[in-house]
Amino acid sequence: MLRVVLDTNVLVAAISRQSPYHWVWQSFLQGKYELCITTDILNEYAEIIERYFSAKDAEYALTQIILQKNIVHTIRYFEWNIMEKDPDDNKFFDCAVAGNADYIVSEDKHFNILKHIPFPSVNAIKTIDFKKILENL
Repeated sequence: MLRVVLDTNVLVAAISRQSPYHWVWQSFLQGKYELCITTDILNEYAEIIERYFSAKDAEYALTQIILQKNIVHTIRYFEWNIMEKDPDDNKFFDCAVAGNADYIVSEDKHFNILKHIPFPSVNAIKTIDFKKILENL
């Protein structure tokens, strides 16, 4: 099964039913891919969802994530510090490496640096490209 790390910007956009990216959330809930997470990522998800929606929405979303069978809870044993322009994004890269993820899905251009990192190899893709990949599975 396809393994991905969702950057917070994608997850936050996806949880709203009115969002054109809601299919990302629905696909996760339907078990169409595995979501790699760490405790740090879950904490950021909660913080940002609460900022844009509410504490209740954040609690609901995190509960849904944690209860799914298609999550891969990873632990950051090593910090690669690849993301120099936005060090806070290192948690997503490290999670992708530790969880053996196929992709990081993000709209953040800081992840473009990954095209120039030969090792460890992690692919960052835009949400629209993720949709095409899921449709072809």
